[in-house]
Amino acid sequence: MHPLLATMFLAAQVPNPSPVAPPGLDKLAGTLLGWLKWGVLAGGVGGILICSGMIILGRRNRNQMAIEGMIGGAWVLGGLALASAAAVLVGVFTV
Repeated sequence: MHPLLATMFLAAQVPNPSPVAPPGLDKLAGTLLGWLKWGVLAGGVGGILICSGMIILGRRNRNQMAIEGMIGGAWVLGGLALASAAAVLVGVFTV
């Protein structure tokens, strides 16, 4: 038998059930994920405000503070982008 056909045959035999929450835990998981999402959003708003304050305060004679604010802002935006894509990224690997 050709190796590719053998691989296709073996892959066809592996079950791939869809994810199912244990009874009673789906509501708890939704609540916990909602709290985490709220925490990430609140932290993101706080992080952007802190970074913008660093940029404003570091304008004159403290340019290193302004540079740190810009770098921090990029990290905050990167974290928010990853958090907003979390469900999509996990969904790609569970299909």
